[in-house]
Amino acid sequence: MRQVYVTSAEGQTGKSTIALGVLRTLSRQVGRVGVFRPVARSTSERDYVLEWLLANQTADLSYDEAVGVSYDEVHADTDAALGRIIERYRRIAGRCDAVVIVGSDYTDVGAPTELSFNARIAANLGAPVLLVVSGRVGHRSEHERLGGVAARSTEQVRQLAVLAIDELRQEHASLLGVVVNRADPEALAEIHRTVRASVNPAASARPGALGDAPERPVWVLPEDPVLVAPTVASVLEAVEGELVFGDAELLEREVLDVVVAGMSMENVLTRLIDGAVVVVPGDRTETLLAVLATYEAGTFPSVSAIVLNGGFTLSEPITRLIAGMAPALPIIATRFGTFETTVRINGARTRMGADSPRKTERAITLFDRNVNHIELLDALDVEPSPVVTPLMFEYRLLERARAVRKHIVLPEGDDDRILRAASTVLERDIAQLTILGDEQAVRGRATALGLDLAAAAVLSPTDPELRDRFGAEYHEIRKNKGMTLERALDTVTDVSYFGTMMVHLGLADGMVSGATHTTAHTIRPAFEVIKTKPGVSVVSSVFLMALADRVLVYGDCAVIPDPSETELADIAISSAATAAQFGIEPRVAMLSYSTGDSGSGADVEKVRAATALVHERAPELLVEGPLQYDAAADVVVAAAKLPGSKVAGHATVFIFPDLNTGNNTYKAVQRSSGAVAIGPVLQGLNKPVNDLSRGALVDDIVNTIAITAIQAQTSPVE
Repeated sequence: MRQVYVTSAEGQTGKSTIALGVLRTLSRQVGRVGVFRPVARSTSERDYVLEWLLANQTADLSYDEAVGVSYDEVHADTDAALGRIIERYRRIAGRCDAVVIVGSDYTDVGAPTELSFNARIAANLGAPVLLVVSGRVGHRSEHERLGGVAARSTEQVRQLAVLAIDELRQEHASLLGVVVNRADPEALAEIHRTVRASVNPAASARPGALGDAPERPVWVLPEDPVLVAPTVASVLEAVEGELVFGDAELLEREVLDVVVAGMSMENVLTRLIDGAVVVVPGDRTETLLAVLATYEAGTFPSVSAIVLNGGFTLSEPITRLIAGMAPALPIIATRFGTFETTVRINGARTRMGADSPRKTERAITLFDRNVNHIELLDALDVEPSPVVTPLMFEYRLLERARAVRKHIVLPEGDDDRILRAASTVLERDIAQLTILGDEQAVRGRATALGLDLAAAAVLSPTDPELRDRFGAEYHEIRKNKGMTLERALDTVTDVSYFGTMMVHLGLADGMVSGATHTTAHTIRPAFEVIKTKPGVSVVSSVFLMALADRVLVYGDCAVIPDPSETELADIAISSAATAAQFGIEPRVAMLSYSTGDSGSGADVEKVRAATALVHERAPELLVEGPLQYDAAADVVVAAAKLPGSKVAGHATVFIFPDLNTGNNTYKAVQRSSGAVAIGPVLQGLNKPVNDLSRGALVDDIVNTIAITAIQAQTSPVE
């Protein structure tokens, strides 16, 4: 069992984001990674940092199990508290392959005493310390601009690291490495070189000749304004306000500055800043309307929200006018005066938590870009696990997609989930993207949501040049079916057809749609235009079922209601190829209500005939059928029902006899076992097009884009 103690010498270091990065890195390599918090930050409410990290664990630890003691217990009797921490840690350690231990947050005890106590805990738990040092000076004062914390000099960072390491050494804690977080982006290399030399003086004096003293790695992460910025929701809470107008979805946008609109309207407009909250006295309605107009026009910086201060009630005509405008921009009313409102906004809480998915994603990306995972895992002496958890599989998907970035088109640019997923895909370099929709509307909504889609192309499906090109091509393809050029020109402006034509003509490598459209609407154009691969008679689908310790392939669960024996053989061969494409060794079970020769009937005979066809068409495949599910999945049952089979008991690809069986089975397994169902993944097309569930979450969309990109990597190039 591996363990690491993440701690710091002061508060406001961003230690929790480093702990998350370590947690995710370990979870990609080993099966059960837990979290332990020796000293909870609060006794009056649940520790939101711990809840956030537990939401990302792969071990099954409850909140209460993951807490050691409270600050009160530390004050009452330090030695007893330490004993209690050790006892509680030992209870959970045996249930984990690795544990990330997260030090206290400097909300109570003075810095030297608190670091010393964390070092004692680490030494007694036998956990090496990953020390987090801040590249910023202290806490933000109430009168400083949001995020306006001064950067430390390189020498100040070095001195702080050296003093903290000495404190760890005095308590006999071992140092794993140092992370300088929130560093000056212009001085990353200098900070790394200086701190590394101080942490590893022998390496500095005699490079490559450390003897028995291994070099401690040092990583430096730059300050990210978005991670330290409060959200509009935090501002709403800080000013004890009420959301009187606007889209609640935009409350999660970050607040990067404050503009006090205490001057004339013309002067206010020239002082607007992207991401700022604008504080407007509640009786200055002309200023309020002017700021709203700039937001709707899109020709001025895009602000995050308006706060109406002073406790004034808007008049009925003004209320009616604003209601008619139906603004998306959040408008918050507060009773406080201008000074108090501004102070409260500047003091709004910046927090990382389970309710901030965008910050979570950004924190993971920042960590991944600046911390060498191999170096970290080597320092922890972590070996790869033979099991494959859902998080491991997801990570491998993203890595595969990132290796050869493909171009994916997303037709549904009017859906916030698509925009959020696109932002994640771009931030993590998973694929190149084109989003369909009105460019001003798409980019305006993305900005309002606080998303960066600058790297994506946005294309209108009514673009005249492409409409003419696509219409002519679609007419040529479908003219034998009675398609006229006029109808073709009209048809290709539909987003599904437009996206499909982009894939067909090589302007994109694949398409992902279905968040707001039916399956038929998404895949019908692909049937008509892209068509099936040579030797494949049907388009079918699979779900990649990520269980607790392995990934299975289920097909067909979404497309063909009652496949014939020939179609069933096609589904099996295509599903085996899909499994291999995603690193799953295909062992194909053709499922039925009977195993081997034990049963008869039309349905069993169909499966038996389909199995024979698979043997004939793909003799290299390991395939067995008919098989009952338990005989396919369970070694003990297989030994009794079909001894000697290379597939029974070891199947990785499960082919269902019909859609009714497949769809119900995948949902039953998903709900009863907690498996992650990724899909449906369409197979059999010449080029990849994939359908989303209309209830798809942002993570589902990201995974589907990655899957489509991987499929495109092996699609034939025309």
